[in-house]
Order: sequence, then structure tokens, then C-alpha cells
Amino acid sequence: MADYKGIQKAAILLIALGPEKSSQIFKHLKEEEIEQLTLEIANTRSVSPEVKENIIKEFYEICIAQQYIAEGGIGYAKDLLEKALGSDKAMEVIGRLTSSLQVRPFEFIRKTEPSQLLNFIQDEHNQTIALILSYLSAAQASMILAALPQEKQADVARRIASMDRTSPDVIKDVEDILERKLSSLVTQDYTIVGGVDAIVQILNSVDRSTEKHIMETLEIEDADLAEEIRKKMFVFEDILSLDDRSIQRVLREVDNNDLGIALKGAVEEVQNVIFNNLSKRLATMIREEMEYMGPVRLKDVEEAQQKIVNIIRKLEDSGEIVISRGGGDEIIV
Repeated sequence: MADYKGIQKAAILLIALGPEKSSQIFKHLKEEEIEQLTLEIANTRSVSPEVKENIIKEFYEICIAQQYIAEGGIGYAKDLLEKALGSDKAMEVIGRLTSSLQVRPFEFIRKTEPSQLLNFIQDEHNQTIALILSYLSAAQASMILAALPQEKQADVARRIASMDRTSPDVIKDVEDILERKLSSLVTQDYTIVGGVDAIVQILNSVDRSTEKHIMETLEIEDADLAEEIRKKMFVFEDILSLDDRSIQRVLREVDNNDLGIALKGAVEEVQNVIFNNLSKRLATMIREEMEYMGPVRLKDVEEAQQKIVNIIRKLEDSGEIVISRGGGDEIIV
């Protein structure tokens, strides 16, 4: 088989799968990936049945290997693949998987119960804890962050938010301590991890008291960072997580002109939820205003949406509405 590049293999795979299945895959890709694949598919003139079959087989083997790794780690995957494909083929498949799909570091930790992991890492340096939490899901990380001693919480949160690129050597050293068998999976490229978006996801999942403590501490230690985090912690689209009564309470505080501008850049689902919680007369009036206002600058839309987000957070702080978060914030009627 000819030496095809990754993008070429992906295009041939989609051609082989047919338009219906390929369209379903496209739903999970980024716009730039769709554009690249579409261009490659358009430039692919003819592919032999043998090439199609080999690429489908390669894709299947990588999927199986990935499933084995998820079930039991790299060693488990290697053992099963050796039995199924032979030693050389097994190493070839795992090599392709780790170089192209890049199994993330600390994979074994993501299968560990947060309570067990807490006992495992709580005495580590705050920077080490921050690095580990950055690789966990927001739900896992929020449980651990909330359970850390209060004197550690804000510092760990600040370190996650300030983290940008972590050297593979640093990740390798931490992994060697926690689980030696995964050290070989560390890629040689610098890995982007952490950052403001990471800590925002975590703080959005912790309980309100933990969030308030961390944010209040950060406001004293690093006011600019605290403000950057606060702006992202409840985005306008998250209004979908509010119940109708809360939305109606928020809308009583919102200027109609701001609402029209904010909705101008909102997705249809958010627009529908807002209009359903307005009187018919007011909904009609705002729809008409949106039609007549013409094009609106993105900056103006974002400012109007941020005003509404600030109202939501103010009402939450005063206890007039509740934002569903997890970590014990479920409402009992």
C-alpha cells in the first residue's frame, strides 16, 4: 500500500464509510478539521479496494487497541494484541496509537475514585496537585479541589489557571512517581494543559462555598486573574441551566435594549428559552427591535451578555436564584 499521510487515510476512511456515516463523524469534528477533510476528499480521485480495506483494517486495529488501553492500560492492551495479532503487529498498532492519537498522561489516575486519589496526592506539592488535576475531568478535579484543606485550595486553583505549557520531562517525573508503567506514553511535544479555561470548568463544578473561598482568596492575591476567571465562570449560554422561575427573576432586572442586543448573538435554543419566559407582548417587541437594529458589533453583543451574566451572579450571591452545579447543590422541592 502506498505511504499515505494521516489526513489522506482519514479521507479514504470517510469515503469507504459512505456519506451517511461520514456525516455523523463530521458532527464531532472542528470546523478546520472538516474543511481539511472535505478538501482532501474532493482531491481524492480514485482509491483501490485493497487500499480501502487496509485503511479500514488499520482504523479497526487502532480502535481495538484504544479500547484495551482504556480497560486495563498499555500493558493489558499489548498482551491482548500480541495474542490476536502477534508481537510485531501489536507493537506497530500501539506505536501508531500513541504517536497519532496520543494517549494522555495520567490515564490510570482518571479511573481512580476521587476519594482514593485525594489520599494519594494531598501531601504532594501544590504545583504537582495542580498538574494532576489539570489532566482530570472537571467533575473529578472539582471533588478533589473541594476536599483539599482550605489553605491549599486557592493556591492550587491559581496554579492551574496560570499553567500554560508543561515540559514532557516534568510530566514524566511526576508520572514515574505515581505510575511508572505510563512513563513511556509521554509525548515529546510540549503539552498544553491547565490555564484559565481549565480552572473555570473546575470551579463551575465545585460547591458554592468552596468556589467563594477560592475566588475571595484569589481576589486578594491576584485581582486580575480573579477577574479573568470570574468573567468566564458563567457564560451567557449557561442560562439554559436555570429553571423558568430563575430566568423570569433575572429578566426583571435586565434592560430590554441590552436583552435585544444580547439575544442578537445567542443561539436559537437560548433565544427560545428567553422568549418563552417573557410576556407575548414584550417578546414580540424585542423580536421587532432585533430585526430593526440591523448588524451589531460582536463587542456590543458580548458586553450586553456580560451585563446579564453579572445580574445572574448577583442574584445567586443574594440567594434569590440557584445555579445548578453538582457537589450537593441539587434542589429538593
